[in-house]
Amino acid sequence: MIIVISLLSFLCLLNLYIVIKFFLIKENDEQFIKEMNDFKFHQQTQFLNIQKSLSEDFSNLRENIVININRYNEQTIKEFLSLHNKMNTDLYGFKDQLQKEMYQLFENLNRNISDSLDQINNKVELRLNEGFEKTTKTFNNILERISKIDEAQRKIESLSTNIISLQEVLTDKKSRGTFGEIQLKQILISTFGEHNSKVYELQKKLSNGKITDAILYTPEPLGNICIDSKFPLENYKKMMDNNLSLEEKNENKKRFKQDVKKHIDDIKNKYIIYNETSDSAIMFIPAEAIFAEINAYHSDLINYSQKAHVWIASPTTLMFLLTTVQVILQNIERDKYSAIIHEELNKLGTEFKRYKDRWDKLSRSIDQVSKNVKDLHTTSHKIEKHFDSISKADIEVKLDELSYTKLNEEEENETNSRKTVTSRY
Repeated sequence: MIIVISLLSFLCLLNLYIVIKFFLIKENDEQFIKEMNDFKFHQQTQFLNIQKSLSEDFSNLRENIVININRYNEQTIKEFLSLHNKMNTDLYGFKDQLQKEMYQLFENLNRNISDSLDQINNKVELRLNEGFEKTTKTFNNILERISKIDEAQRKIESLSTNIISLQEVLTDKKSRGTFGEIQLKQILISTFGEHNSKVYELQKKLSNGKITDAILYTPEPLGNICIDSKFPLENYKKMMDNNLSLEEKNENKKRFKQDVKKHIDDIKNKYIIYNETSDSAIMFIPAEAIFAEINAYHSDLINYSQKAHVWIASPTTLMFLLTTVQVILQNIERDKYSAIIHEELNKLGTEFKRYKDRWDKLSRSIDQVSKNVKDLHTTSHKIEKHFDSISKADIEVKLDELSYTKLNEEEENETNSRKTVTSRY
């Protein structure tokens, strides 16, 4: 670049020189021609030198470029080989690390799988043992139940004999009535306990002279509910006898309905008394089969009893009804005691409020005493500080007096010494 710039500068000067000579050509043409020839030769010589120099520079530049390119290629190859070696090293290292991690991972996985399998085996073994125990227990229970079934079979055989005797008893109307009364009594005792006259009474005589099998004392608005046992068994058995013809069965069905309606009317007329008993009564049928027959196939009897305010009950439904009454009575008693508890809680609340007021007053008094104690402690501390200050002041005064006395003694001694020296001279 420097050579090119020099060449351009030289050409500019040459042009300038030619222009100047052009203006002077008229004065001396021959001289000008000579000078121009010399200048031309000189310029050609310089141009050749410059061309030669440029050729050499370009040759050197090309050699330098070739050298630099070769050097750069060698450096690039070295760096590439170094990078390749480094990548191979890193790759091998990564491979080794990956193999180690994969080995560790598989080892942990195998360990976890082994632990899980051990846990599963333990659980399976435990479940199998439990299953075997349950199976053994179930088998023993089956054997025990089979023995109980055998025993029950023997009891059934014995019971069949007793049933025959019971059938003989139930053939008598009075015996059936006694059976129903005994069953009603057992249900009342099992529900409310024996001799619980506050809740029920047996064979209660009413104001009309009629005696009800049981009377149940319930709270208003139910009042006193009469329960009477009825056992329409005779026509029911005939109605259910498959040996009879259809006409005979229908005839017995009518008689059965008449028996039930008669019992309903008797209970309504005898045991529902205004201002003495409830406006409803209960007809207790001691046989579940008869009760089920009425509810399933004789809805007209149900409607008839509802209109008469006589509710038909079997041993099961009566037990449920009495249990409901017992819950109601317990709730009433609990409500009664709840009122007492509420009143006592109100009293306790008043006393607690009085206690709180007195405690607040005592707390304020304690706070005031605590404040007075703190003030007294502060005053005591101040008095103590004043005493300390006074004591320190006395000591300082004594020290000052002692220092002053000592100083006077030293001055007197010095004066006496001077006098002694003067007298000698």
